[in-house]
Amino acid sequence: MSDNIAVKVDHVSKFFRLPTEATQSLRTSLVNRFKGIKGYKEQHVLKDISFEVEKGDFFGIVGRNGSGKSTLLKIISEIYIPEKGTVTIDGKLVSFIELGVGFNPELTGRENVYMNGAMLGFSTEEVDAMYDDIVEFAELEEFMNQKLKNYSSGMQVRLAFSVAIKAQGDILILDEVLAVGDEAFQRKCNDYFKERKDSGKTTILVTHDMGAVKKYCNKAVLIENGLVKVVGNPDDVANQYSFDNAVQPIKENSDSSEGDQKQEALVENFEVKLLSPSQITPDDELEFEFTFNQLQDVESHIAMSFVDINTNYGYYNDNSMDLKIEGIGEKKVRYKCSLPYLNRARLRLEATVRDSEKRVLAFAVSSKAPIVFIERKDISEDDESALDSATGLLVRNGSWQESKA
Repeated sequence: MSDNIAVKVDHVSKFFRLPTEATQSLRTSLVNRFKGIKGYKEQHVLKDISFEVEKGDFFGIVGRNGSGKSTLLKIISEIYIPEKGTVTIDGKLVSFIELGVGFNPELTGRENVYMNGAMLGFSTEEVDAMYDDIVEFAELEEFMNQKLKNYSSGMQVRLAFSVAIKAQGDILILDEVLAVGDEAFQRKCNDYFKERKDSGKTTILVTHDMGAVKKYCNKAVLIENGLVKVVGNPDDVANQYSFDNAVQPIKENSDSSEGDQKQEALVENFEVKLLSPSQITPDDELEFEFTFNQLQDVESHIAMSFVDINTNYGYYNDNSMDLKIEGIGEKKVRYKCSLPYLNRARLRLEATVRDSEKRVLAFAVSSKAPIVFIERKDISEDDESALDSATGLLVRNGSWQESKA
């Protein structure tokens, strides 16, 4: 394995045997075996999964419930053993797959920190070095000598999460933990993830929050029915996930399984073109043209945002639903706007076609998205903070126009 690879998942497959009969009789089991009756069926959760996580990656794993994400994390964490394939780890790995696993309610918060640290493979001296940071992050200084059973559920979550993220491991694995704690604690977690992203340490995150995938991850993989569907650019992975959850499957007959169902496309051939120059000042007007083919008579609109390539922050337009598109056939839409509050920014346009319930019907591929460089020289650095942080809306004077395709 290359020295730059932190985690290598190589052709991993995993299945579970689910019993189909409830018998406790040895005689019945033997008779069934001689008759060729297994008494169980195999549920294939992962089917030949392969990808690599490089050192320093903030890697996202997404997929619908039941797609095999958590099983994959447990294999990476060496909780499960795959039937086929291998997982190679380079570095000390810290897993946070389920909140509070390994915590004992009869022990104090302090004792649980040391016990959980030992379960993660850390010595007493290593936990000593991390202890103050863990307690400070959890904001539980006054409660560490109380038994865990006297903690509220929120306090237990904060302590468990703090142990995981403050443990000094090379690789951190997190499964669905972006919504822990109250609002203030979530803001603290958000700041931590920003720091973690820039730290050069490896993070693997499983989540259903596509905003988090786009915000934190530099790579991602989408798993569907135990297979890798998309891997690479996190924006494309997130958009594909949103698209898959918006498009409804059609059953061709009553015997079709979920994996055999076909999806009904409502929009196809969605393309975006930049009509204005790619390098502008904030006083210049941007103009884009969107074309797509609407296959069914649904009410749709185009939602778009600008993503700063350097910071990965997104800036959204405030009037995406002003133009409602209806009818079947080729559609062509133009949009003009200005960005008066930005300076020295490299922006990538992200655009999707959405229905009246804001579900994604089509998305523009990120690798083909227009990029705009915006710069002004008539303001000082002190004036660069003039953007509207209260709303996050930086697009001004936006106007939509639908024209004949």
